[in-house]
Amino acid sequence: MTPARIVLAGAHGHGQHHLRQLHLLSDSGVAELAGICDVRPVEVGFGAPLQSSDLRELIAKTGAEITIICTPIHTHADLAVTALHAGSHVLLEKPPAATPEAHQRIAAAVAETGLACQVGFQSLGSAAIPALRELIASGGLGRVRGIGGAGAWERPASYFTRSAWSGRRRLDGADVVDGALTNPFAHAVATALALADGPIAEIETELYRANTIESDDTSCVRIRLDDGLVLTVAVSLCAPERHEPYLVVHGDAGRATLVYTQDSVKVELPDGSVTTTVYDRTDLLENLLDHVRTGTPLLVPLARTETFTQVLDAVRLAPEPLPIAERHQEVERDGGGEVVRRVLPGIAGLTARSTERLALYSELDVPWTRVELLAGDRPVARYETRPGLPATDSPRPYLHRVRTLGGVEVTEVRPEDHVHHLGAGVAIADLGGANFWGGRTYVRDQGPTWLDDHGVQRHVAFSRLHDDGFVEQLEWIGPGGGLMAREERTVTVRPLQDAWALDFAFTLTNLTGAPLEINSSATKGRAGAGYGGFFWRAPGASTARTTLPGDERAVHGSRDRWIAMSGTDAAGRDWTLVFAQDGDDPWFVRVEEYPGVGQALAWDRPLLVEDTLTRRVVTAVVDGRLDHAAAAALAGGL
Repeated sequence: MTPARIVLAGAHGHGQHHLRQLHLLSDSGVAELAGICDVRPVEVGFGAPLQSSDLRELIAKTGAEITIICTPIHTHADLAVTALHAGSHVLLEKPPAATPEAHQRIAAAVAETGLACQVGFQSLGSAAIPALRELIASGGLGRVRGIGGAGAWERPASYFTRSAWSGRRRLDGADVVDGALTNPFAHAVATALALADGPIAEIETELYRANTIESDDTSCVRIRLDDGLVLTVAVSLCAPERHEPYLVVHGDAGRATLVYTQDSVKVELPDGSVTTTVYDRTDLLENLLDHVRTGTPLLVPLARTETFTQVLDAVRLAPEPLPIAERHQEVERDGGGEVVRRVLPGIAGLTARSTERLALYSELDVPWTRVELLAGDRPVARYETRPGLPATDSPRPYLHRVRTLGGVEVTEVRPEDHVHHLGAGVAIADLGGANFWGGRTYVRDQGPTWLDDHGVQRHVAFSRLHDDGFVEQLEWIGPGGGLMAREERTVTVRPLQDAWALDFAFTLTNLTGAPLEINSSATKGRAGAGYGGFFWRAPGASTARTTLPGDERAVHGSRDRWIAMSGTDAAGRDWTLVFAQDGDDPWFVRVEEYPGVGQALAWDRPLLVEDTLTRRVVTAVVDGRLDHAAAAALAGGL
């Protein structure tokens, strides 16, 4: 049989693997490397392939039957479509595309040309996959409750700078999605999906990074299928050494562990019996050659990877990866102080725990999954970026477990009296007709009413995150899903004498294209209910609540630079919060009904935001109960 003429697009990096394989196939007379498409010349130790940076021209000149595409992720769709329309079958490296739209473009070209596109998920060429599927279908493991996957590899810092697109979520405006789940451990996700059938109902992602990169190097995903089956994959590139990635099928009458890099399946049954089988693997290029020559079915046709692209898209659209503070890492440096490698201690064990429990990292009490603020070396607050809250709470990031240096908690989240009160943060009752406060909306001449008008504040990214604070980017999304505003939030912790201060500033930018009106219940007829802006909910269980410089009636609605609130917790420990503002907004204060202090941006008339709105409040968090003189002195230094 005449050797199949093959063009390789992308001969550097992983392309070297394909060159080695093509050398073997060339020696055996099965295939001929007819051309190499790359932007740089390539040294080839066999044959005499044409070299060009123009793939369409190269296929035309060589008459290539098959094109192997091993190029940056964001170039896959364009090159695959080019090759197919030029008359060449395609072996497309994983992941197949950077977006569902790009995936569909390739699928449309496959349908139009009638040519084949095989995706390079090599693990799906293993006979272990159909064998394990048959075991599951036959009931050999009983009812399967879930499939968990784990992977922990070591990678030097140089791994993330090996190319312009490495460690990037996007490049020059194009989606790249080069993260741990979507590239190095893409096989774990694809293999888990290959073991299960059915459409995806829900995808949850958690993305983290220890390295100073744009994408995730440590991440996990939980996929729920329509039939209720749960798949989880937890991975990291920050292990001290390589651990072979694996999947565990959890059945109520046994379990099976697939080490997909070794094609081995270990089956453990309740009677104590354990069997391990190593299966054969078919090379995907050879399978594609057989398909072209004899019609052998493709092992990984493009259509088989649609659910993987759904997962990739969930990663693409997820908030930016959360940086992992250096205090949680072991950092190896060279003689010049440059970082050589970052290690997360115990990460292999953590991925194993995720696999066993089918849990996300944040559900396993991992310190680096939390944003925790420190005053000196003492934790004083946590920040929740992605709260799982009902829509009626107007979900939003917030500070919680805020506490004095003595450990007295001075915030409360979702109290029974107002479940939409969320620690300390920003909440606005009516922003352009959308409820970003939570709960019922006040309707003029009608009163508090349940409306389908709740918005969401979505955490996007931290442009700075350190132990003493952060700068955060957020999106304010209206009830219809439209983007109404962007916010930059800056929170900083400052040590004080025997206390500490929380400096909270935000700038809200109007994106509606028209003036954006802020209203409150007060502007709609409920006198005194002008709440909206920075808001701090203190613990409702606190007793002996007092305010300064006067009582509730005196401070509510005042425009003083500062006010203070004190209380006593259940253990008899006193606390004081001193709030100081940059501007002269009226203060919204509640003491008797519940303890809460905030701004009233729209006290008695609407506030119009043409472009941006900026506000800043600094709060001193103090052990003990301050008198007027002490509170005034403290406020003077904020």
